[in-house]
Parts: sequence; structure tokens; C-alpha cells
Amino acid sequence: MCRAEAHAAGGDQCRRPKLSLHPGSLHPWIRLGLLQLLWVPVVMPATTEALRDRALAALRRAARFYAEQAAIHGGYHYAYTADLSWGRSEHGVGKTQVEVQPMGTPGVGLAFLEAWQTTREPFLLEAARRAARALVQGQLCSGGWHYLIEFDPAKRKRYAYRADHNCASGAFNTTTLDDNTTQGALRLLMRVDRELGFQDSLIHEAAIYGLDSLVKAQYANGAWPQRYSRFPDPKAHQPKPASYPDDWPRQWPDPDYAPYYTFNDNVIVDAIDTLLEAARIYREPRYLEAAHRGGDFILLAQMPDPQPAWAQQYDFDMHPAWARRFEPPAITTGESQGILRMLLILYAELGDPKYLQPIPRALDYFRRSALPPPQRPSHAWLQAAAGGGPVLARFYELRTNRPLFFTKGTQVIVRGYATYRADGYTLTYSPDNIITHYVLLLNGRWLDRLEQEFRRAASTERSKLKRPDQLYGIAPWSEAREPSPTPAEIEQIIAAMDERGAWVEPGYIGAGEPLVSVFAARPMLVRLGNQWLELSEDQTLEVFTTTQRPLDKVIRSRTFIRNVRLLSRFLRESVVNARPTNGSQ
Repeated sequence: MCRAEAHAAGGDQCRRPKLSLHPGSLHPWIRLGLLQLLWVPVVMPATTEALRDRALAALRRAARFYAEQAAIHGGYHYAYTADLSWGRSEHGVGKTQVEVQPMGTPGVGLAFLEAWQTTREPFLLEAARRAARALVQGQLCSGGWHYLIEFDPAKRKRYAYRADHNCASGAFNTTTLDDNTTQGALRLLMRVDRELGFQDSLIHEAAIYGLDSLVKAQYANGAWPQRYSRFPDPKAHQPKPASYPDDWPRQWPDPDYAPYYTFNDNVIVDAIDTLLEAARIYREPRYLEAAHRGGDFILLAQMPDPQPAWAQQYDFDMHPAWARRFEPPAITTGESQGILRMLLILYAELGDPKYLQPIPRALDYFRRSALPPPQRPSHAWLQAAAGGGPVLARFYELRTNRPLFFTKGTQVIVRGYATYRADGYTLTYSPDNIITHYVLLLNGRWLDRLEQEFRRAASTERSKLKRPDQLYGIAPWSEAREPSPTPAEIEQIIAAMDERGAWVEPGYIGAGEPLVSVFAARPMLVRLGNQWLELSEDQTLEVFTTTQRPLDKVIRSRTFIRNVRLLSRFLRESVVNARPTNGSQ
């Protein structure tokens, strides 16, 4: 019998169990390949078979390390110090909080689940279940999730967590749909629920409550807000088409944009796709009807000529509106990509050709909006143009179609006080000296790919377009664009692991919070005692409250998710060429 500690480390001294891939979890063409193997034996080359064995061992070792050593109450941070002494996310920090945004708990849990669906090894399903249980502990009474989950008993009282029966306390109770937060959490819950045969009552009940709340949060016109703490009046927000405002303020008005109809960060697209998947898993017509209404809102929100595309958010008059100080009322090329892909999925899933009709006009408009190369291209322009393809502005001015940008500014953050911007963040038509933390120039290579997908959809029998019942990843509507991993990539992933099963990378996080942070929009001087130091453009100066220098190596959940998913996909796809055993696999 294999020693427990050797098994946990994935040691080669233990006999490996035979890789077991569950046929029901595979795509139809993979299942067809398995059936063909019953009749036509195919011998896998020894090198490929050996790589598959090593990939399986690496997958086990990495998953056990993360599940047993990185988890906090089953949940996860964005990144950890290499020794796991500290974790940090965009919002969660320390040893009592975890992150709910996709590259935190939901993404890690889905990576475990995909590995389980590939190998059927029970500890992987248990790791996914624990991640789902962590989300149950963070579900708000409003039905969704905030960016972080707090596990400290005293601090939990600040939040209206359903698990704590804290709904009537007046505590924080705002569900966010921003950044695929609530939608990603629901994906993990409902997929784990299905794998457990709907027998885990806590996970099942939380998934249904969350999905029902998502439906209740939908406006009558089919849109969703960016976040909410109460459900809208079902008689308000009746459908009306988008239109141009007579005028709009060029200075940021600091609006309350949370209740606006929001495409920003794919809020509506991710909500629609979550409900499409939920309708399949639970066979619930209400979820499909809500997804249908969301698709109809996309049609309403397409702007009329001369700019037949979409804005990031709309006010209640269906006019493009301001959100953050660098998100103006404008036509956006960013979120419009996700909208167009969702229209293709809606056609494939629902079969209504009305979802294809907006696509040619939008693609033609974007092609006409490509920017001419500047005489002296900036760094941002060169980045956008890398690899060929037209360059597009993220934002185009309403009616005039002039590209819009925002100048870079010096930003000062002092802990405990509001952020101070000494200059910059001015709306401009010039692509020079623009902000870099938010992409304002995009590569338009996606136009050709989307046009190909549209032509295929328009000329293909719809039954051949529908997605398989088994979906992977935090945003399955984009999964089709992910290439299959190559043997060389798998070799690199395996070689990059340390003996624990961790992928350690350069970077730093620390327990000390920065007291002061200054982002330099242009070269500056810093005085430290009697010393003068140069601060280059785009560099950040930080002053910490500790004298302990942070470690310079980190473990990132993003890397774990990517590598585990690639290992799982490699194992799934390589089984097609495996030698059949006793007439079956």
C-alpha cells in the first residue's frame, strides 16, 4: 500500500492508478472517438503515454498542495507569499478573508471540478465541494456575493450573510454583478451541485436562492444593474430602444451608476450565460425566459445609426451614461465584443434569427472605425498594434465617432483618506500621454474571427451550433477561442513546479499595508532624507507601515487555474489516442 505522505506528494514510488476518464463528461466528438477505439485499436506512442502519466502526477500534486495548504475555509486568494504565510486579493486580505472574483475562489473551485470531471479522483471533487461551501458562507441575503468573504466571527457581523441568519440586521447586503463576481460564484455552485447529484442541501439551496435572486434583480426591460441590495419594481423600467442624448457633460459628474443598465465588465452578458447554463442543469423554464429577456435587451440597446454598437452603461432614459471618471457616455469596442459573441450563443441556444441581425451592421461599423497609424506612436499604441490587425479606440464619441481618451494623472493614496489626483484624467481626443491602468486602445483582430463565427452560424444547421451540456471555465461563452495545449506547454508546466506542487513566480505581497502610494504620471524626484531619487513615468512610490521587507516570490491562483485547466484538457484530449483495454476505456 502507498504511504499517505508519498501519495499526498504525488511521489513516483507509489503505483499510479490507471487514468479514468468519465465518458459522460466528455464532448460528443470525444465520446465518438472512444467508441471508435472499440473497433480500431490505436497505440499511443510511448513518449506521449509517458507525458500523460507525468501530467496526471503533476495535476494530483498541484491540486493536493492548493487544496490542503492554500485554502482558507475552502476559499482562496488571488496570490500568496511563497511560504503561504500571507494571502492577498483585490479586496480580501489575510487569513480570515477570501476573494469571490473569478480568479479567487470560483476559479480555483472550477479548476478542481474540471480536474475531477477528467480523472474522477474523489479528492478533487471534495476540493471543489469545499470551495462551493466557502461561497455558501459568503452568500448575502440579497442573493449574491460581495467581492470578499469574511470568516472572522466578529467581523462577519458587518455583512448580511444568509448562513448567519443576519438578514434583518441592516448589515452590508449589496450583491455585485461586476467582474463576473456573483455569476462566477453561481457557476461553481450549480456545477458542483450537479456533480453531487443535487444531494448537498446547503449547496443546492444556495444555488437556487442565488439564481432566483438573479432573476428577481432583472429589470422589466431585460437588463441588470451593476449591483443591487433590493429588487426593482416589476412595473418600472419598461422596454424602450436606446437613443442619443441631446448633449452630455464632458466633466465627470460623479454619478450613482450602480443601478444603470450595465454591460460594463460583461455584467449582462455573464448574467445571460449563467442563466442559460442554469436552465440546462435544473430544467427550469424561468431561467431560460430570463436569458431570453436579457437577449432582447441587447437588441434594444444597440445604438441607431451612425454608430450601431453598444455603450458600457445606459441611464433609465436608455442614453449612454457616465460610470467611473474614465468611463464616459460613448460607444465601446471592449464590451461590444462580448455582446456580439453572446448574440451568437443566443441564436445557437434559442434558435431565433433576430439575434443574428445586429451583427453585420456592428462589424461593419467597427471596421470603419479603425484608427490611422500616428506619426509618432505611443507605447500604448505599439502595444495595441502588436501582432497585426487594426487598432481601435475603446471609446468613440457619440454621433461624431471621434476616439476618446483620458490623460494620465498623478495619483496619491493615503490610507484612511480618499484618493487624491493631482492632475490628469482629462477627456481628450489625443492618444498621447493616456492612462495605462485601463486599456483605451485595442487590437481589432477579433473582427475577422467574429465575422467567421457569424458566417458559420448563418450557414450551419442550428443543432450543430449548440454547446455541449458539460461546460468548463468561468466564462464558457469565450472558451471556444482557447487553443488545445501542446506537449511542449505541458512539459513547461511540469518543469515549473516545485517539489510541493506549487508554481512560484516573481512578485511580492506583504502583511504591511502601504501608508502612502504615489503613481507618477511623469518623471518626478523623491527626497529620502538627504538623498534625491528619480521616479520614472508610470512608476509607483509606496511607503509601508512595516520595516519587514516582503518576500519576492509569490504563488498566484491565476497560474494555478490556468495550469490545472491545461493539464486537465491535455488528459481529456489525449485519451482519444489511448490503447483500449479489454474492449473499453
